[in-house]
Amino acid sequence: MTSQQEQDTLDQLNESEKHYSDTKFWSKLKKYGKKAGSSVVYAVLLLYFTLQKPEVPKKTKGIIIGALGYFILPLDLIPDLAIGVGFTDDLGALGLALLQVAMYIDQDIKDQARAKLIEWFGDHVDTSDVDAKIL
Repeated sequence: MTSQQEQDTLDQLNESEKHYSDTKFWSKLKKYGKKAGSSVVYAVLLLYFTLQKPEVPKKTKGIIIGALGYFILPLDLIPDLAIGVGFTDDLGALGLALLQVAMYIDQDIKDQARAKLIEWFGDHVDTSDVDAKIL
């Protein structure tokens, strides 16, 4: 991603903040989680659980809320119902947000996200791709 693309994505995240709520978040995640796949869901859960930490600064929480707002946005760049590519733009926005907040993602956050993944996808979830990006 070029720096201009990153800036455009960050601008979209800021605009998407107004679409975030816990109710909308859990509703969309439950409805589209299987279609989105475990990598998207894991990224979303990492952000969600990081948002819950009281020591995370407001600016960082704003980035998270923007990314989660973008995820639950009813109309995004690529419709989520488009099979195979519908969550591609969501994953890009989520990935950028993860890079921005990675310093606040600790083992406890990862464990909470993995536990929820296992609950929804079974014991054989692979989080290595996302984990490698936030080291």
